[in-house]
Amino acid sequence: METITTTSTHRYLGKALASFFLVLLTMPLGHAAMILMEHNMKPDTLHICAFLLGLLGFVITIIGVFVKGDLRQTLYGLFGGLLFWTGWVEFLFQYYADRFGMQPFADPVTGKVTQPEYLILPASFGFLIMFFMIYIFSTRTGCSFFNWVQRKLFGMRRDIIVARPMTRHVSIVTFMELCVMMWTSYIVLMFCYDTNFLGDTHPVTLLLGFGCLIGATVMFIRQTRISSWGANIRMSIATVLVLWTFVEILGHIGILKEIWLEPMSHLPEMIMLLLLFVSLSAYTLYKSLSK
Repeated sequence: METITTTSTHRYLGKALASFFLVLLTMPLGHAAMILMEHNMKPDTLHICAFLLGLLGFVITIIGVFVKGDLRQTLYGLFGGLLFWTGWVEFLFQYYADRFGMQPFADPVTGKVTQPEYLILPASFGFLIMFFMIYIFSTRTGCSFFNWVQRKLFGMRRDIIVARPMTRHVSIVTFMELCVMMWTSYIVLMFCYDTNFLGDTHPVTLLLGFGCLIGATVMFIRQTRISSWGANIRMSIATVLVLWTFVEILGHIGILKEIWLEPMSHLPEMIMLLLLFVSLSAYTLYKSLSK
């Protein structure tokens, strides 16, 4: 949620692809890690480990405020945000869903099972809007969506109402971008899947999915014009999360096989994804250290 400068005279396709796949691979690997933890740990042990995982993500993000280098701070915010979201958001919702005996929901049409923690996630809609109010009314950002809303709402008064940005720490910017976009994506998807609102195969749900595919493609094209590694990875977070909305919809209606939900049944594929992720991570860290 920052201003990302681009240049139209040169394209950095290799850098954009490396950044994109680095972030993209965290999605299936993160899901697979959660499944493995759930299946191989006792509930008490699982929740303790999940709390420590979230705490680790919190600490990593804060440490990122004090490290030097745009790329390093971005990586701290990215991995800190992923651990924070997994441990203190997803597993915490799961803990309370299990504690109060909530049951999974099986879609009567597709048969797709939605776990209880995701069923109660839309209840956090009001909290998400509180964050939106901060970004829309209290600060300037580089987010195209928030900038568009501010122009439409405030017009010529924009410079008065949102006169300046918040203090900019790249680690925190990356952390907030990841968490707020992940949160928004989940809530939008859960409202779309809910038959009381739309449903899995409703035209609006399908249109949203293909709209995200087109949007992610446009965003990636823009990303190829970003020369900085750190900014490229931050742009990749937005691009990947928009694309992943399309992937989630395809998986939910049964068109795409989500192998990361059954990692032990697709062990060779998951190991290949893990090795690719480790290689890309090592490459970006090398670039960070070399500067």
